[in-house]
Amino acid sequence: MASSSSTVMASPDAIASSYDVFLSFREADTRHSFTDHLYDSLKRAGICAFRDEEEINRGEELEPEIEKAIRASRASIVILSHTYATSAWCLDALVLILEQRMVFSHFVLPIFYHVTPTDIRKHEGHFAVAKDNWKTALTEVANLSGFTLSGPETKTLKKIVDTIYNWLDEKEVHVPLYITWMPSRYEEIRSWLDQYNAEFLAIYGMGGSGKTTLAKYIYNLHRTFEYVSFVEDIGSRCKTYNDLLELQKQLLKDIVGGEKRKIPGISRGTRMIEEVLQMNKTLIVLDDIVEQSQLVALLGTGKINVQSKIIITTRESTDNWFDFSYWRCQKYEMRLLNDDESLELFSRHAFRSKIRHADYKGLLTYCEGNPLAIEVLGSSMAKHNVDMIMPSQLRLLEREMDSRIQSALIRSYVLLPSNTVKELFLHIACFFIGIDVDYVIKVLEPDYAARSGIKTLLEKCLLYVSPNKKVMMHRLLQEMAKNIVRQESTKLPAERSRVWLSSGSYKILRTGKGSKTVEGLALDMTMLQKVDFAFKSSELNTDALQNMELLKLLQLNFAELSGSYEYVSKNLRWLCWHGFYLRTIPSDLYMGNLVAIDMSYSKLEVFEPPMVLQSLQILNLKDSHNLSDICNIFNIPCLDTLILWNCYSLINVCKSIGDLTSLTLLNMAGFKSLCNREKMNLLGASTSGRVVTKQPNFSFPSSLNQLFLKDCNLECTDSLSFSVQPYLKYLNLCNSLFESLPCYNHLENLRVLDLSFCSRLKCLLSLPSTLAELYVYYCESLEKITFQSHRFPLQEFGYEGCVNLYEIEGYIKLIPIAKLDETDLGHMKWLKEYENHQVRLVGDDELTVGRSWQIQMLYEFNIMSTSLPHIKDPNMTPNYTSNLSYLSFEVPSCPENKTLEGINVTFNYTISNDD
Repeated sequence: MASSSSTVMASPDAIASSYDVFLSFREADTRHSFTDHLYDSLKRAGICAFRDEEEINRGEELEPEIEKAIRASRASIVILSHTYATSAWCLDALVLILEQRMVFSHFVLPIFYHVTPTDIRKHEGHFAVAKDNWKTALTEVANLSGFTLSGPETKTLKKIVDTIYNWLDEKEVHVPLYITWMPSRYEEIRSWLDQYNAEFLAIYGMGGSGKTTLAKYIYNLHRTFEYVSFVEDIGSRCKTYNDLLELQKQLLKDIVGGEKRKIPGISRGTRMIEEVLQMNKTLIVLDDIVEQSQLVALLGTGKINVQSKIIITTRESTDNWFDFSYWRCQKYEMRLLNDDESLELFSRHAFRSKIRHADYKGLLTYCEGNPLAIEVLGSSMAKHNVDMIMPSQLRLLEREMDSRIQSALIRSYVLLPSNTVKELFLHIACFFIGIDVDYVIKVLEPDYAARSGIKTLLEKCLLYVSPNKKVMMHRLLQEMAKNIVRQESTKLPAERSRVWLSSGSYKILRTGKGSKTVEGLALDMTMLQKVDFAFKSSELNTDALQNMELLKLLQLNFAELSGSYEYVSKNLRWLCWHGFYLRTIPSDLYMGNLVAIDMSYSKLEVFEPPMVLQSLQILNLKDSHNLSDICNIFNIPCLDTLILWNCYSLINVCKSIGDLTSLTLLNMAGFKSLCNREKMNLLGASTSGRVVTKQPNFSFPSSLNQLFLKDCNLECTDSLSFSVQPYLKYLNLCNSLFESLPCYNHLENLRVLDLSFCSRLKCLLSLPSTLAELYVYYCESLEKITFQSHRFPLQEFGYEGCVNLYEIEGYIKLIPIAKLDETDLGHMKWLKEYENHQVRLVGDDELTVGRSWQIQMLYEFNIMSTSLPHIKDPNMTPNYTSNLSYLSFEVPSCPENKTLEGINVTFNYTISNDD
């Protein structure tokens, strides 16, 4: 075979691998010396080697049996001696060997026999060859890692045999049973393996999610690399300097071959690995990397062979780990199991059957798709009578997590960078799951640097933020956190730092046995009602709270407490008391350090701060239906969020609300007195001196970003100019009664405008060009929308139910033919004859559903189009008819001094169903 010809190569797996290693050598130089000794050493080590036994002069081309032997070998040893390159036969063999290396990861080990790699790279003397492919082959083999022999052979022979033996030794890693769910994850990242646009794959996710299993699965499938290495469990193995040094030795041994190298220090080890990674085609898995420094110490930051692939598994988010010029990374967040996958894995472990037992779906909700938890749960049930254990199993798991699951999860917590972040994690797990992330940050920022802390927890995959901005956490992680708190006192909840179960909190408040250790306590009486917990509201008192000196987070939903509030902790940051039962705020309750008060559904009649609340940022009085007065709100100078949603009895609002310079969100939805001339009063600094206004003149703070005035029955557009609210970004005026709005061009930051269900609204003219989202659902009278820029700027636009909307500037115009005159129709003026005909419109459902069936003209993209019933009109007789389901034509050239005004295209359609 000529070495330059193109050949379809069969994989060594397709040809029975007859030999472990092929020996390529120059007969005259080494047959009866080094090669003979090497061949004998390989045989004694049990390695099957091919050595051509014929001592004859070869022809110009490789003989078929030699070519076949190379292809049927898993590795080659190339003995590069002085006259090796003078043999065309040797050079052609070398070319084929290196082709096998490139395509099938055939292992190649060069032996530099009394020559140096530099000698070969220079292509001088005996290594001056004629053909380009021979030059390329010599350069390539000279760049490979191998052995240089210039002295005694014995030690070198042993190293060569060890290298070949280690490489031939299968390096498959153990993969758990029943991973039928794994191929679908593999398919999601398979393109990374086939392409050269990223050397790294970072698989990240929570403990037990299958990251290491996926890495093992890939590793075992892809043995087409010259060198492979799987360095497992780095996080727990890499504690000291010497630990890291040992990991470097293991990695270097795997990707070079042979015994572990002596490494003088970590810096030198990193440099040695860098050099190898530039040359060799390698597959490396670094399992459980904890921090970027480990990755850099093991791999350096230099170039990596573009054909190499490096997989890392981690519990961290790797956003800033690959900011090196030569590194490119594809990230993959480990996808947890869906319901069917969970049920099958559970059934295989519990019943040794792939048949899915649907009766256990409820039990599996505890695991939320975590493979490790499902395996542990199924395996534990396999040891017992499943039908007897199932009812109590979930309660047991919630009370005491299995040690195997706990150990897999808790390391992420242990490795958190500080006690402050750990405390933040525990608070969130116990009290704030499902709560808006901005709200959580505000409440916990003063004591726990929550903004940066939550970022850290996100990076560690210990929580996530949902699309609607809620703080969420996998149930197992939440249970792990609660288990950590339980260990503070296994029998007495009052001795723990956090009490989140309403039953435990109720007993503490009923008995008055609080303790100095409690930092957070949650009680929800409605939860106790749901579980038929026997209780009496009159039994609760404030005595237990007096002992909780460290109490910062307090939830008392729908609870009624007797006693004094004088000694309640002055460290309180969060007070959530839905259904607060008193008419006013207790004067002896210290609120000076509170960041958030949530008294939704309260029985408050008057809200008046008992003192200056310098720290308070959030006040939520939603659905406080008896609330009529808000007084002295100037005593909350740093208020950021005020929610008065559905406080429909509210009449008197302190006019100093307009002076709050920090207020960014105001929700007065359902505040029907806002524009009521008879009811609405603006209060001065105290409850005296009420002034009944003849004109609505509510003053909104200039600092507002978001304003909710939904369901306020607004008619008076004069009060809706928002002339001093330059920072307004979101405005909700849904279900109002006005017919038009003032010009909002001065609102340069306005991004979202919601006017849905404004049934009298007729037009929206010159909307600001900054607007990105507009919602006008079921504005049944709305006819026209225009923009300041005369272009359509919207990214989101909701207009379903606008049955009379005929023009959206820069987007579409849809007008009944009956409202157009002949000049509007131009050459289609003959349509006027059919203006009273009806036809069902098809296309944009938001625009067509509910609209009149009268014939309409659509103007879109400078094209006029209409839908007609099946009529015959001479004006519709085409010059050309297509018998196919499509039409193609060339636009004719225009006569001189004339322009083409239009082309009429007509097609028939049938409505087959509602879709």
